Amino acid sequence: MKKVIHKAATRGTANHGWLKSYHTFSFANYQDSERMNFGMLRVLNDDIVQPKMGFGKHPHRNMEIISIPISGALSHKDNMGNKRSIDVGEVQVMSSGTGLTHSEFNDSKTDAVNFLQLWIIPEVENVTPYYTQKMFDKVGRKNQFQTLVSPKDKQVKGSLSMYQQGYILMIDLDENFETEYHLKNGAYFFLIDGAVSVADENLEKRDAIGILETAKVSIKASIQSKLLVIDIPMK
Repeated sequence: MKKVIHKAATRGTANHGWLKSYHTFSFANYQDSERMNFGMLRVLNDDIVQPKMGFGKHPHRNMEIISIPISGALSHKDNMGNKRSIDVGEVQVMSSGTGLTHSEFNDSKTDAVNFLQLWIIPEVENVTPYYTQKMFDKVGRKNQFQTLVSPKDKQVKGSLSMYQQGYILMIDLDENFETEYHLKNGAYFFLIDGAVSVADENLEKRDAIGILETAKVSIKASIQSKLLVIDIPMK
């Protein structure tokens, strides 16, 4: 078993006033040759957007982009005609393929929005751009792994899909609950909240661990916790 541990405090940071962002991997002005990616997972940003602020229209190409709100709601608008709000409990997937433009905005006058955005390198380039989102029932992740995103050609029932042989899952763990995760590829565990042990390594809020070359890992929560799993090809 190989482990790569990324403590929350070691992430890159950017504070633009209207936006505070924590970068798990190299992004924009944060560049670290040792923190470029975990396999096909290229970006994991933890963004906080202030009220009535947001990202203006900007382009993407040949990337699978997954957004997961943690608190608040994020308004989305793109050149494919989609105009939606993404709320807590929902997940958004964009396959940018040949190219798309979109904007993201916090419409609230009082509350900040906190969301995770993942960029995953696709296995197929130059596809027709694709957009989807879904609300997931929290009962489906109580002490069990809920698949949020899966490969288009092996789509798990009830999940969203992407152009990569990877899986994104979430689990809400009760205090002292123990379980195992069986890896399909390499797996990157990002602790959204709480305190857990993954493969005998203790993680606190926003810590992460990447694990390779093993079939399964043990997980135990010491308090109520929320854990994101990105099971992704390494090449």
